[in-house]
Amino acid sequence: MLHKTIILSLGLLALVNCNAQKETKTSTKTSVATNTKEKTPMSKDENIIYFNEGENKFLKEYEMNVTFKGISEDSRCPEGVNCMWAGVAVAQIEVMGLATRPMTVNIATTENAGRNYHQSTEFNGATISLQEVTPYPTSQGGTKALAGKYKIGIVIKKAGENSTTK
Repeated sequence: MLHKTIILSLGLLALVNCNAQKETKTSTKTSVATNTKEKTPMSKDENIIYFNEGENKFLKEYEMNVTFKGISEDSRCPEGVNCMWAGVAVAQIEVMGLATRPMTVNIATTENAGRNYHQSTEFNGATISLQEVTPYPTSQGGTKALAGKYKIGIVIKKAGENSTTK
C-alpha cells in the first residue's frame, strides 16, 4: 500500500511540474514578443534576423531552429575609453536542422583565426554570420551590467546564394 501511495505522489508531482514549466515558457514568449515590437530595428538591412538573449526561432526558409544562448565573451573596448585593441564579442548560438541534432556554434564580431574567432560558420549547407551585437559596453557598467540584455543580428545565406538575391 505504501508503494502505491509513493508512486501516485511522484506521478502527481511530475504532472504539476510539467504544467508549471508550460506557464513559465508561455509568459516568457509573451514578454519577448512585446519587447520585439516596441524596439526599433538595429539596422535597416531586412536580411538580418534579430534575437534577444535566450530567444528561440524556427526559420522555415532555412529549415532550422536557432537559439541565441548568450554572449560567452565580450572584450570590446567600452565607449569613451582608449584601448589598444578594439576587442571582440563572441555569441553562442544553438542551431538544429530538421534532421540533425542541436549544435552550439560560437561566432564573433571579428575574424581572427589565431585566437579562434570566426565571424561566420557553416551549418547544413548554410552560412551563418554575426552582423551586430548590442548594447555596447560602457566605462561605468562594463560587460557585467549587460548580462541578459544582449541582442544580436545574424545573416543566414544558403549555399550558392549571393548577397543580392534572397
